[in-house]
Amino acid sequence: MPIDNRSITLAYAALLISPLFFSTNVVFGRAATDIAPFLLAFIRWGVSGLILLLLCKNRWPLMWALVKTQWPTLLLLGFLGMFICGGIVYLALKETTATNGTLIYTMPPVVIILIERLWRKRPLKWRETIGVTLAAIGVGIIVAKGSFSTLLNLDFNSGDLLFLAAALSWAVYSVVLKSRIFAELGTLPLFALVALFGAVILFPFALWEIIKGEDMPNTLHHWSIISGIVVLSSLIAFSTFQHGVRILGPSVAGIFMYLLPAFGLTFAWFFLGEIIQSFHIVGTLAILSGVILATFPVQLLRNNRPAK
Repeated sequence: MPIDNRSITLAYAALLISPLFFSTNVVFGRAATDIAPFLLAFIRWGVSGLILLLLCKNRWPLMWALVKTQWPTLLLLGFLGMFICGGIVYLALKETTATNGTLIYTMPPVVIILIERLWRKRPLKWRETIGVTLAAIGVGIIVAKGSFSTLLNLDFNSGDLLFLAAALSWAVYSVVLKSRIFAELGTLPLFALVALFGAVILFPFALWEIIKGEDMPNTLHHWSIISGIVVLSSLIAFSTFQHGVRILGPSVAGIFMYLLPAFGLTFAWFFLGEIIQSFHIVGTLAILSGVILATFPVQLLRNNRPAK
């Protein structure tokens, strides 16, 4: 697909709403701590993958050809994006808050840029460097609660450490997703394959939870949460993000994940009663400023200038 101004504009729009839907997953997950975590993740990705598979029926031959040749990479993506950023995240939410999880999940943009710099020798533009630095300062303000001494004495619990592992995993997932081996496959077919491979990896862990007699979804409230996770946190969130990655690259797409605090903290306050304080607002403003500076499509303004 040729990448024109319209494609770039749509990709930016997709990345703008992507963190909004991603942030719902942490809120849903925190509200579903009475459901076995790996079973919850298995249902999430199994159902999402099957829905996408049906929607991509006309692409099945190409999808099957890709599975036969690239199944190890698809397994890796399923492990990084669905097992660690799925089951492990739901396990982490049993020990930490949605606010903590959202804040730690803003780390991938910095890691993505470092990975691309080291792996693909991608040069950094000055706007990206300053923007990422400004956004990182915003994250630091939020994590440190506006106190430098707090930043020097961070004490993560087990849930926070699991979220840290998920943040690093998401960064690697984003870079691998940009691989040229997937160039001929559209966003939704690729997402369908990754989701199904993730479900395959999650299945034995979900089965073990069932055998152990852990908490199962058995109420209308449980299934309402699962429906929200499938539609909002999975189908919409991952599809929009993957589309942005494929058009603009993981570094630009990853920077948009700095918007997670703005959406995540708002949802945590509104739905879970977690408190937003002044340092959250200051940090979020710094993050948004960094995102705009690092990712604003200047070429669109140049192309739209009136001819002299």
